[in-house]
Amino acid sequence: MSKLDEIKEILNTLRVAMSISFGILVIIVTGLVKRLDAGSVDMLFWAGVVCSILIIIVILKLFIKISDKTKQIGGL
Repeated sequence: MSKLDEIKEILNTLRVAMSISFGILVIIVTGLVKRLDAGSVDMLFWAGVVCSILIIIVILKLFIKISDKTKQIGGL
């Protein structure tokens, strides 16, 4: 496999991971909003807040990696 194909494959995998992360984030935030509307602010709510913050950090790191891989493709 050539270097370009390898980088493209990694880039596609990172994009899929980012899409899945966005989906998980949407599901968690939807659950948090429903719990907040129901007035059920308990330990599960705060665990969801922490998980959503962690997923946002993961998404930001994925953005950085995708940017680096895109720059690598431009350099080839």
